[in-house]
Amino acid sequence: MPSTRTTPSSPRGALVFDLRSLSRQAGSARAQTRIVPAPADLRLELVSVPEGSDVELNLKFEAVTEGVLVTGSATAPVAGECARCLGPVTDTVAVTFVELYRYPEDRPKGRRPETGHSEPVSEEPTDDDERFLDGDLLDLEPAFRDAVVLALPMSPLCREDCPGLCVECGVPLADAGPGHTHEGLPDPRWAALKNLQPKEG
Repeated sequence: MPSTRTTPSSPRGALVFDLRSLSRQAGSARAQTRIVPAPADLRLELVSVPEGSDVELNLKFEAVTEGVLVTGSATAPVAGECARCLGPVTDTVAVTFVELYRYPEDRPKGRRPETGHSEPVSEEPTDDDERFLDGDLLDLEPAFRDAVVLALPMSPLCREDCPGLCVECGVPLADAGPGHTHEGLPDPRWAALKNLQPKEG
């Protein structure tokens, strides 16, 4: 199936999928490929997925007894700053994920986030990591966001053997060349000692 770019033309957003065509009979499945704009704030300190950039999704939705099982992969562009030389970094990040979304009637009673209406609160303990369908809608963004952010590099590099910056002048050593030295220059750490030398005469 060819990829189609989906833009968030409604409040539901491009990462929300309508599963009305998927039967609840266990074993029913549907595959979908979609290109969506990256949501905001997919980032670590030095690297991020640019907001609005194209993210390619390959997904399979499968009805199981407990709900809908989503198996998928995503590929997104990455931009940032090299942790050694502070130069620009461009790359891609590829992730896979498997998430179970339970049917809405299995949601513990309480305040439903999609409506805000109060209902009697269940005394049963709940798993905060459980995900639920909202009617026939499946919001993939939280699972997608978790997978992508965990896959981003903590210390991105412009290249594996990046030599970093010169500790004396701050020039990127990859640009300075192998002959870059500071021999003969006074060490600034000892400059203050010159003022302690006795004056002649």
